[in-house]
Amino acid sequence: MVGACIWGRAMFEQISSPFIAATKQFAEAGFKAQGIALEGFEKVVGAQINTFENRLNATLDFWSQASEVRNLDGVKAIMPKSVALAKDTAETVFATTQEVVSITVKTGEALNAIVKTQIDASNDVFVKPVAAARKSK
Repeated sequence: MVGACIWGRAMFEQISSPFIAATKQFAEAGFKAQGIALEGFEKVVGAQINTFENRLNATLDFWSQASEVRNLDGVKAIMPKSVALAKDTAETVFATTQEVVSITVKTGEALNAIVKTQIDASNDVFVKPVAAARKSK
């Protein structure tokens, strides 16, 4: 009876230890993936906030100049500035959008690399021993 208990315990440990190792590895990978995702999110939000702040300052500067206009000549003088502000804003928003897409792609690639590593690791832990056991039969 004692021998069967020891054999059962050894069998349990032999079966459960790869699962425990894989679970630990998956948890570490999940933690790493969360860090990468949060870092990407932080970069995206930072880029958007910087753009918003920059454009807000430019718009407030324009409106402070526009509030001083008192006649038609002043309107004629400020019109090129309003067009330049609109153009600069459009270009800045477009550039920020490209930066956000670039950050998102890089974050996705980093997450994809983690997933690929995890798939390869699970193959090493689970699939290869089974294939080796089948060949030995």
